[in-house]
Amino acid sequence: MYTKIEQLILTINKKMWGTNIITTIDIGSSKIRTIIGYFDSETEDNFHILGVWISVSNAIRKGNILDMTEFKANLDKSLEEAEKMAWEQVSWVYISFNSSSFEVLKKRWQVTVAGWEIWEEEVDRVLEMAKNSVELPNREVLKVIPENFIVDLEEGIKNPIGMSARRLEVVANIFSMNLNVLNNIKKAIADIGIEIYDIYPNLLSSAEGVLTKRQKELGVVCIDIGASTTGVTVYENGVLHHSWVIPIGWDSVTNDIALGLRTSTGIAEKIKLDYAELDLESVDGYIDEEIDLSVLNIWEEGTFSRLYLSQIVTARYEELFYFVRQELKKVGKDGMLPEWAVCVGWSVKIKWFIDLGKKTLKLPVFIGLPVSKDDLVDASISDPVFAGSIGTMILSNTYWVNGGMFSLNIGWFFDSIVNIFKKLLP
Repeated sequence: MYTKIEQLILTINKKMWGTNIITTIDIGSSKIRTIIGYFDSETEDNFHILGVWISVSNAIRKGNILDMTEFKANLDKSLEEAEKMAWEQVSWVYISFNSSSFEVLKKRWQVTVAGWEIWEEEVDRVLEMAKNSVELPNREVLKVIPENFIVDLEEGIKNPIGMSARRLEVVANIFSMNLNVLNNIKKAIADIGIEIYDIYPNLLSSAEGVLTKRQKELGVVCIDIGASTTGVTVYENGVLHHSWVIPIGWDSVTNDIALGLRTSTGIAEKIKLDYAELDLESVDGYIDEEIDLSVLNIWEEGTFSRLYLSQIVTARYEELFYFVRQELKKVGKDGMLPEWAVCVGWSVKIKWFIDLGKKTLKLPVFIGLPVSKDDLVDASISDPVFAGSIGTMILSNTYWVNGGMFSLNIGWFFDSIVNIFKKLLP
């Protein structure tokens, strides 16, 4: 075991000389998931998990912090336990989350190419101009994702660098969110002594965590059903085609059960986890069963029918799938995605989810599982709830800029020492 001073020295050395260890925090409305891992230095493809921890998240809903003190305590708990498991002192992180305040705008812009050949500077310039051309009061742009480039009227170009041209255009998806909501999240993370290296919407991260290159090429929709929101992202021809957030999630099912059975949300959550199944009316030979509420809590009275419970839960899932399908119709992709609908999140584990999804979406449905070379024996991340966390790891490694985070800057260096001492002091 290292002493606190030894931990301080090790952490400062890592900050000065660099490391490929990556920490991601996926902030949800019910759970906060922290993963610490690294990518193979030789292949850059396989990654290994050193530490993982899931803590409760009771102070944020739909991306909005409700209680700053409790939110910071939840964050700190998740990070601290992952650090203990990985034996790493974390001072910077990548974060991901979904928010009802997310908006995705599609923007087209063009620039004149200097020197007749497209360099990286021209690509950066056209993306920056597309970003700046959109007026977004009280909002901050998180990401600008190119859908395709147009080189001298030739459309569908994925990477124009090195091509000869006089004019370069881009069609880009601009991800933005409410500025105050984002600043509160940034402040909470800064207050626990951590720096944010980058932020990824789970609209991007969850899809990256489970989708293959082939699926993105042929056409696929990723549906991430969270506690309070559902993120939906469509890929085709290898690029992001459309993305949006539906303000319905797993917690909506709990609220429906509480109202339908006239019980508390705490009991409704237990009922959902222990007894809820989808579309039992369509199950051949199903025999209904009455459940005594006193089994769940001695103070509860009465019974409920599992078939009635299924009807309550099924109605909410059908509503969610309806909104997904309506949005797919808007972009001409309803029933037109050869690589199906890939679904992630805790709520996809409910029984008969795939069957109801197929019937409602009119698409084959598949549950997405992130896969890694896992160094942990007793903690697997091959689970649909880790799609966002693993996707953020992959994105952070893909867009890593050597020297960007670890270049030695004196002001940054002393700020880092202060943050580290904040975490080490009792």
